[in-house]
Amino acid sequence: MALITLGTNATTTLSALNWNPQAAAADLASIVEGIKTQPASGTFQTISAGAFDQTGRLHFPGRRGFVDLKPGDFVAFDAVGWPIFVSGFSIANSGGWTHS
Repeated sequence: MALITLGTNATTTLSALNWNPQAAAADLASIVEGIKTQPASGTFQTISAGAFDQTGRLHFPGRRGFVDLKPGDFVAFDAVGWPIFVSGFSIANSGGWTHS
């Protein structure tokens, strides 16, 4: 087995939030609205209720689990609504991510 590469097609194309406990409610709501369920093929995606909250708890849809963000971590979502978590450490230490 061999690892494959993974990266972004372009920089700053994902809607993201640099999370902290004082994040604006509107910003939090935009992230929650962007995270969608991952339905069986042929069904429609819906907003994944409870996907992210003010405590920094990020839920991955489909019973995949939770991640608790720390201040400075980033949460984003891709074009189909899948949540993306990047640690503040990775952002700060040239982990290959760019943000605006």
